[in-house]
Amino acid sequence: MSTALRHVRPAISCLTAAALVLAQIPTARAASAMTRQEYEACQARDENGFRAAIETLTRRGLQAGLANVDYKVLVADEWRRGNIDDLIDREVDRAIGEVREESGWFKLWSSLASREKAQELATTAAERVYRSEPMKKAIEGLATGLGKEIGKRIELATIDTAGPATQCMQAFLGRRYGATVARIVADGAGKEYSIDPGKGGAHVSTGQVLMEGSEGIAGTVVLVVRRQLSNMASRIGQRVVGSILGRLVSVVASGVGIVLIAKDIWDFRHGVLPIVADEMKAKATKDRVREELAKSIAEQIGDGLKEIAEKTAERVVEIWLEFRRAHAKVVEFAERQEDFKRFLETVKAEDMPRLDEIVGLVLAGEGEAGVLKRLSDGTLHRAVTGLPPAAVEIARETRSLETALQWSAVAGDSLPKVVEYEVHRRAQPEAFTKASLQRLLGLQDPLAVTRLASLTPAARTSLFELETGELKGLARALDETQLDSLARYLTGLDKASAQRVLRAVAQTPARMAELGKPRVRDAIIASSDQAAAVGMMLQADSLPDPTLVLEHLKLVLQGRVNPWLMWEKHPVSLAATGLLALILLLLTRRLLLGTRPKIVVQQSSGIAGRGRGGRA
Repeated sequence: MSTALRHVRPAISCLTAAALVLAQIPTARAASAMTRQEYEACQARDENGFRAAIETLTRRGLQAGLANVDYKVLVADEWRRGNIDDLIDREVDRAIGEVREESGWFKLWSSLASREKAQELATTAAERVYRSEPMKKAIEGLATGLGKEIGKRIELATIDTAGPATQCMQAFLGRRYGATVARIVADGAGKEYSIDPGKGGAHVSTGQVLMEGSEGIAGTVVLVVRRQLSNMASRIGQRVVGSILGRLVSVVASGVGIVLIAKDIWDFRHGVLPIVADEMKAKATKDRVREELAKSIAEQIGDGLKEIAEKTAERVVEIWLEFRRAHAKVVEFAERQEDFKRFLETVKAEDMPRLDEIVGLVLAGEGEAGVLKRLSDGTLHRAVTGLPPAAVEIARETRSLETALQWSAVAGDSLPKVVEYEVHRRAQPEAFTKASLQRLLGLQDPLAVTRLASLTPAARTSLFELETGELKGLARALDETQLDSLARYLTGLDKASAQRVLRAVAQTPARMAELGKPRVRDAIIASSDQAAAVGMMLQADSLPDPTLVLEHLKLVLQGRVNPWLMWEKHPVSLAATGLLALILLLLTRRLLLGTRPKIVVQQSSGIAGRGRGGRA
């Protein structure tokens, strides 16, 4: 029979425990369910009403979570664990001894007959016992132990309020801003109720919170509980003294005669102190102290629940305000535009940062009308959900969503290369076709791509007729201005002349320093004999050659070459010839006309004298 009982008892214990747990589940669910009145309160018009609704929900949840806490039992457990009975007995003996030594024999004897003297001695002894450092430490230790247990229950009760709080958040935000905003903010609020077991549990003490890294609602709960119990531990001595003092005074005032019958005559010399000592050590008095502790703790926790509810409501509302600040434009549009609100309900939480940026870009470039237009034509949805990161970067740099969409359309999968080579910084998307852009990016040379991207579409098109290797070499050797001039040669000259210029430049890129001058280029293209003009400018002339100068002059006089090329090709020779011609002209003129005669007018001195005499 005994063996069977040993097997049956564990099973009975498990069933009993399971029954107790299951019995508490409906209570917890009932405590966390929102009433219709509370739900309507959550649909407040402003944040103040919403805050009040959250505070009410939280306080109700906390009160429900602590409804079954028996503070007397918890105090009794910690009392035994701290062996406080023995501590009180020791402290009473010490305090009574001190008071007896400090009081004269007359005062001690008179306490037997005087209620006032007896009350004075009893008060002094009680204060020294319950305000002593050992008792303060004992009460603080008791509060610490209680704090750990009660803190866990409060924390669990607070976490249980996460469901109603998130429901309240959704009720407050959903009608105004749609399901997405309500869900995102409510999820953020719900996370702040949780505790990471890896970072510590609900350890509450009057010294230090043993929870690291928790800045959410649960962390606030721990801080509030700690502060409440710390305040209790510092003030409990005064409360205990006040609680038991009435009992001590009553005993020493009315029970002296009865007690003295059981005392030795030798104890008379100590007055009422032996009576006070016995009363303070009595079980009834210690029970009274425990009751006072339980009552004090219950009051402190009750006061703490209000503060916890307030702090919780403040934090929940702050979560919403933080979200509104982070997504100000989106929230504002959702509140004012019903179409935008419906669109917002389709946006995923992870796409909210993208939506903020896109809306900001469109507002900056196109205004509110642009946002509504893109909402109606679907480009806003595409930008938020389908635009690749490279396109977003282009939109960010150009401050234009339209530009990003155009680049995305023309570049396709090559859009990252557009960003890598910074093509979007040097050209507009309409300057390319899909084929021409692929031709440019196919060079796979950052310097060449950058320089060619800066050219006009017509110039690029002409240069794209070159082979890839030749084009890349020229693009690396020539700057943008020279490449543009080369492209103009290719389009403005006849084929043979253009090829001659191209070969010369490819062989010696430095030649474009002269050929690239706009005046030279325009003069060559404008010449009636382009081949002669090109040959004239490409002909080497390290030293002045009169024969060559005369040959080129003949081309100019025949009208085959633009006269401006003569000056560009032979500036020194022309300047020297002009100077020599000027000198010869002056010499010839001198020889033909001679020198002009000089006429000297001289005034006679006699005439000057008569004139002076006449005046005299």
